[in-house]
Amino acid sequence: MLRAFRKYGGRGRRVTSIIGTLLEVLIIGGLLYAGLFVKAEVDIPQIPQPAIEKRDAFYGVAVPAPKIIWAVGTGGKIVRSDDDGQSWSVQSAQRTAHLQSIATWDKDRAVVVGNNGAVLTTRDGGRSWAPSQAPLSKVANKLLKVKALDAGKAWAVGEMGALLFSEDFGATWTRRAEEKDVAWNDIFFVGDNGWLVGEFGQMMMTTDGGASWKAVAAPVKSSLMGVAFRDKLNGVAVGVAGTILSTRDGGKSWSTADSGTREHLLNVIWDGNSWIAVGDKGVLVTGGLDGAVSRVTRVAESHLGWSTQIIRDGEGYVLAGAVLARMGNGGLRMLGRKV
Repeated sequence: MLRAFRKYGGRGRRVTSIIGTLLEVLIIGGLLYAGLFVKAEVDIPQIPQPAIEKRDAFYGVAVPAPKIIWAVGTGGKIVRSDDDGQSWSVQSAQRTAHLQSIATWDKDRAVVVGNNGAVLTTRDGGRSWAPSQAPLSKVANKLLKVKALDAGKAWAVGEMGALLFSEDFGATWTRRAEEKDVAWNDIFFVGDNGWLVGEFGQMMMTTDGGASWKAVAAPVKSSLMGVAFRDKLNGVAVGVAGTILSTRDGGKSWSTADSGTREHLLNVIWDGNSWIAVGDKGVLVTGGLDGAVSRVTRVAESHLGWSTQIIRDGEGYVLAGAVLARMGNGGLRMLGRKV
């Protein structure tokens, strides 16, 4: 009996040991399976992406009506605010090319131009954007500026001498000058009188609404970036290395003015009281009726970013460039984000 107990008792212990080992293997295997293949569902709250991000730059801006601001820029981005910049929405343009300029006829109708010959229009406030048919060059097609005129007319300018005209709110375009190796950077109209400025100090003007254009001699050979007139006779053009030119005979002749800066000037406007030019490193230049510079300062003391456009808006100004901002008596206020 004792022998039998030892015989079968030992076998029982071995069976128990085997079962224990199998259970350990099953438990470890189950844990490994859970770790490798069973993924716990974690409810991570989605953080809303801001309409204007720190990486965004805006090259063009428009204010078609009080409290409405439209801006376009890097990566095909179009943003709009209907409450004076307090809140913003991103509008889908289905483009990734940089957008350089926007012009508006009213709060609903606008046209945008940019790199790779991009031309887009909207007739519903930007809820939808449609590509337009525009003549393309085989060499280069960056469009740098667009201006909207009365009765649905618009002009767009850019690389390879692009001078494009539309009279159906930007839906279709025709070329109004032959291609040439020059970039036109800006265009401005007062009635039927118009002026073009571009690379290498090149300028052209028209007195018949753009039906014909003629070259105008400039006193500089450096690139001109912006032009504006306060009437048919008095105008100012600005450019690289602080260039300022003024005319008092409708653009037939131009003279240089001492800007007091060597920073590139990229845009100029007549705000009803004075000339205002903006450009690199936060530079802000103001001038009197005759185009002579009266003051050189910055858009804000601590701001060293570049500005590509300035627009008068009520008692203040809206700036496009490295940041989208409002400038007024309260200083410089960033729109849409903090920097």
